[in-house]
Amino acid sequence: MEIGDKLKAFKRPDQSGDDRSFKELSGEKGLILYAYPRDNTPGCSTEAQDFRDRLEDFKALGYEVVGISKDSVKSHCNFTDKFELTFPLLSDPETTLLAELGAWGEKKNYGKVSMGTIRSTFVFDAKGVLLKQFKNVRAKGHAERVYKDLAG
Repeated sequence: MEIGDKLKAFKRPDQSGDDRSFKELSGEKGLILYAYPRDNTPGCSTEAQDFRDRLEDFKALGYEVVGISKDSVKSHCNFTDKFELTFPLLSDPETTLLAELGAWGEKKNYGKVSMGTIRSTFVFDAKGVLLKQFKNVRAKGHAERVYKDLAG
């Protein structure tokens, strides 16, 4: 996706197994959708907790926060419980939404090339138009950087 592109309609199950759409998830001003590689890994756990800890600040700006990975609903449920996450995590095991976002592709890890989720964050307005994107980010401190960028 590029800035100005509109997100296609989608429904993906959250950690409760309920199918959720953009319209249901978006806040007054829009949605922060962050893509992460895997539940219960050190970087992903740090990033999720950072978004959790900043959630009220994002809501005060009019944005809801949602995570997405290819992990299963059950994995998301366990991850949510373990870290007391208070926002939805979407399951995309076929990686179709991740691919549409541009968050699925070739990655290099210790010199090895593989396909996987590219840690990225996408900020959409309330109509689903992409306003900002942060690609291939580092987990630690990322939620803070997104908040500062949106807060001006």
